[in-house]
Order: sequence, then C-alpha cells, then structure tokens
Amino acid sequence: MHIKSILYQMNIYHPSRLVPEYAARCGDRIAMRYRDYTDGRWKGISWKELNDRIDHLCAALLNFGIKEQEKVGIFSQNMPECIVSEFSIFSLRAVSVPMYATSTTSQIEYIVADAGIRMIFVGEQYQYDRAFEAVSHGECGLKQIVIFDTNVRLQKNDDQSIYFKDFVHKGMLLNLQDSVEAKRSKCRDEDLANILYTSGTTGEPKGVQLLHSNYQEIIRVMDIKLLHLFDKNEVSMCFLPLTYIFEKAWSLYSLSRLIRVDINLKPLDIQRSLKEVRPTIMCNVPRFWEKVYSGIMEKIEAMPALAQKWVSHAVKLGKRYNLDYVRLDLKPPFWLSLRYNLYRVSLFTILKKAVGLENGKLFPVSGAKLSDDILIFMRSVGIPICYGYGLTETTATVASFDEKHFSLGSVGSFIDKLQVRIDDNGEILLKGETITPGYYNKPEINAKAFTEDGFFRTGDMGYINKEGHLVLTERLKDLFKTSNGKYIAPQSIEAVLCNDKYIDMVAVIGDQRKFVSALIVPAYEELKSLAEKLGIPDLDADKLEDVLKDERIYAFFENRIRMLQKNMAGYEQIRRFVLLPKPFSVADGELTNTLKMKRNVIADHYKDEIEKMYL
Repeated sequence: MHIKSILYQMNIYHPSRLVPEYAARCGDRIAMRYRDYTDGRWKGISWKELNDRIDHLCAALLNFGIKEQEKVGIFSQNMPECIVSEFSIFSLRAVSVPMYATSTTSQIEYIVADAGIRMIFVGEQYQYDRAFEAVSHGECGLKQIVIFDTNVRLQKNDDQSIYFKDFVHKGMLLNLQDSVEAKRSKCRDEDLANILYTSGTTGEPKGVQLLHSNYQEIIRVMDIKLLHLFDKNEVSMCFLPLTYIFEKAWSLYSLSRLIRVDINLKPLDIQRSLKEVRPTIMCNVPRFWEKVYSGIMEKIEAMPALAQKWVSHAVKLGKRYNLDYVRLDLKPPFWLSLRYNLYRVSLFTILKKAVGLENGKLFPVSGAKLSDDILIFMRSVGIPICYGYGLTETTATVASFDEKHFSLGSVGSFIDKLQVRIDDNGEILLKGETITPGYYNKPEINAKAFTEDGFFRTGDMGYINKEGHLVLTERLKDLFKTSNGKYIAPQSIEAVLCNDKYIDMVAVIGDQRKFVSALIVPAYEELKSLAEKLGIPDLDADKLEDVLKDERIYAFFENRIRMLQKNMAGYEQIRRFVLLPKPFSVADGELTNTLKMKRNVIADHYKDEIEKMYL
C-alpha cells in the first residue's frame, strides 16, 4: 500500500503501540538500518523484526521486575538497540531516561540517584566503565547493567552486568506475551515517557519530563507542516544523539510516518554515511552546516579566478530563483528558469552529490544561531535547509520554516495551537500541549519556570515580525551590558565571525567591561596552511601556542575580524582577542552535550587571558 494511503487512514498512535500496529500492517517494510561494522554493509530491520525484538526485551524487563512508571536508563551512542530499548520501556508503561554517551561518572551518578534508576542500558566500553564505576561507589542504587556491545570487556569483580543479547535471550525463553500486552493496554497518553536531563549552561542538570501526549501532539502539528512533502521513498539520517530532543522527536516522527531511519553509529563516519545513504531528510545543528559551508568555500577559493566568477554568478542567480521567486510562491521568468536549470545540472547537483545531499527534501536545523549567509547560500544552490527553534521543554519544535513564504532572519511560523506571548523584557513565553509539565524533583525551579497563568518561560528573547514569524534575538542569560551601558548579544557576533574559514569557535567577552573582546579558536587545518604561506615552519602541537603569538598570525586575524564586523555597530565590535591553542570541549566542561557554550566555565578557565586583554 502507498505510504500516504496508510498515513491518511491512521490515527496518531501512542508510542507504545506504534511498532505493533505497523508490524501488523506492513511487517516486511524496512523500519530502520544501521552499518554492520563486521562487513561495512548497511543492514535493515523490518517492522516485524523490530516488533519481535521489542516483545522479547519486554519479557526480559518484566522478568527483572521493572514496574509501571519506573525509570530505566539508556547510556549509549546511537545504536538500533537504543530504539528497541526505548520502545520496550514505553510498552511496559515505564519511563526512559536517556543519557549522553560522553557523560562522566559523576553525571551518571547524579541522574541515577535523582531518577531512582535500578537498571541501565549501556553502549560501548566508555559507557560501561562509567556505569560500573558508579555501581562500585555503592550509593547510586544501580542493580543491573545491560551492555549492547559484546566487545566490551567486563571487570573481573562484576556480577551486576549482562550482555544485551543474553538478557534478551532470557526473555525469548519466557512465555510472557500476554503479560506484555496487558501492560501495553494500560498505557495512557498522560503517562510519563521520558526524563531528559539537560546539562545546561549553568548549574546542575535538570530532568525535563515529557509525556506521551507531548510526543503525540508534536507528531500531529508536524503533520500539518510537513506530511504533504513526503512519499514512500523517504530516508531520514539519524546523526545527532538520540538523547537530544531534536533527534529523538525527529526520529520518532519519521518512524511514525513510515519513513526509514538510517542510524549513523559513529559521528566521525557521517561524511561516509551521507554518501552511502544519500538521505532525503536529516535534522542537524548549525555547526554541521558551518562545516559543509566552509568545505565548499575552500574548494571554490581553490578554483581559477574565472571559475570563481562563474560559481559566484551561479549562486547569485540561484538566490534570485529560489529566494525571490520559489520562496514567495511566484513563477520565475522563463529565462531565469532556463539559466537556473543549466546551473542546477552543471554545478549545483554535482556540488550536492559530492557531500551526499542531492536527494534532500528537508533538512531541519536548530539548536543555535544559524548565519544568514550560510542559510542563503544553501538555499540558493538548492539545499532545502529548514530553520527552526525549539527546546527540550517544548518537545523540540516551537516554530520552523514553512515550505513557502518563510521570512529570512526568522525561525519561521509557530506550530498549530501553541499559545505565544512576548513578556515585557522580550522573553518568549509558551503554553500548549507540547510543553513539559515541569522538571523532575525540582519544585522550586518549576515555580520560577512558569508564570502564574501557566506559560513556560523559555529564557530566549525575540519578537514576532509582521508576517507572524518568530525572530530570535538572544538567549536572555547570555545578553550582557558593557560598562558603558550598551547591551551586547554575543551569539549574533559569534555567528558572524564563525562564517570565516579560519575561525572555528568564538566566545565573546565584555560583561561590565569597557569594550567587547573575544576568545577565538582558530580552524587549525586552515591555520597550518596559513603558517606555511607566511613562512612559519613546523607547525605542530608543541609549537602551536608560540605560533599563535606570532605577530604575523595575529595581524592576519585582526584584519579578518575587522572585515567581518564592518557592518556591526561600533560598540559591538571586537577590540581585542586571544587565539587559543585548543578548542572548547565537552570533556573540559566548556560545552554542553549539545555543544552550547558554558560561558561561565570558559570565562573561569581563561580568566588570565581575559584580564590581559583589559590591561
């Protein structure tokens, strides 16, 4: 049966019943794929096979004694077993608590203790080691570790761990199908589905509670925006961590609409995976598109001058075609269409094929500010980036571009039936069926997070433009004031500077200071090429710090920054900066797991460098 004929006949299923329904209706259809690293090939899992795996795991979980609404941890990088485990937890009316694969032992201990977790699924060696260390401390309450990867080496004194395949095998031997179905039949929309711990840019983690009804509502509203775009051949690339609400909600939506989900297991393999899968859909963060843009620009700059002019002309024409006409649902003039199609065949399609994006129908992007230059370029060459805005607390999407009539500079139109209010200080307030009921075990924080009439305080500032689209201005807690009384929105400045191929990361400084400064992480590969051009030999890790202090390198970056910020107000412009020898990282506590900067941590780590800029 054609996918759309199925979709328009069905309801939006409770997540616990989604897989059994599709297993019965189209069991042989492939639900998801993953790369098997034993032979490098992509292996498919049908809806029937997925359903069988879930039922077997459910039996094993029941045998262990998992209770209704009990919290079960999943601590792993992206793997098919993560999806199997979560649907199994849902089926038993229990609660899934995902944890980022890079989490530390102390973070795991905090989450396990806060949520009262007895059982945790882990992925590979790193996750097992952290979980076992937490168990060894004897205070967190963990009783069972279930390990996905059979290559994990167990500790000699470990009597609390079992490999996933052995755990599931126990379930296969048990005749508990009636008990599983009985549990599934008791699942309710208002049941707690997930607790998603946000690492946050300040303070201890907060557990965002999401109900099954939150997920059902996000599926309904995304149908309104997107369902008409899809057919039976869609493929969604799962690249972001499934712990991240953006990927979690997107992959659930894709599966709920019979869109095959291909799981990229190792982040460093994404370029290879894109070229092998050539997805039609993929959600991602601005950082990914910054890298794609930088790579394309590097190739263009390496072309002869005449070829560069040809590409520049093609992109300008593409912008006129896609943004001045197609975006506004206007018919392009005949000669514009003719020239655009020539460039599409001779340049744009070749460019997209080089990175595996030529089949793209929709590439949602959110999580941070996306440069207008990057958005316009991608849209001009026919890469359908769909900019949006959302939070864990809003079950991902709050607003996103529509297929037509989206406003450049905005994050698009609001989802259906969401109540929106802009507070007196410019904060965006939200109320609706996709909003969290609150943070787990945090009554005092919940009291501050919601207004008296039930609106959630997002912490983001913005306004609604004349088209009714949301425009973000700054994260409320990131906004700062210089000692001269000028308000600075650091994310906007950082986004402009990160357009440059020589700049990888930027942290803008200036709270209660005389002027704005910056900590800049250079793009080290580009820096190496620059050093060679300037006659600076032997650039390696040992000498990097000395090279960054070289007057020629500093002058080069000074000139680049001057050009990049020429359209900024004088008080916004960076007056001084420091080039850093290593990037900000999750491991050092400078970035959250979703790669947002922890500004207070960065400021503390580089307090000496910052003070020197203001001497």
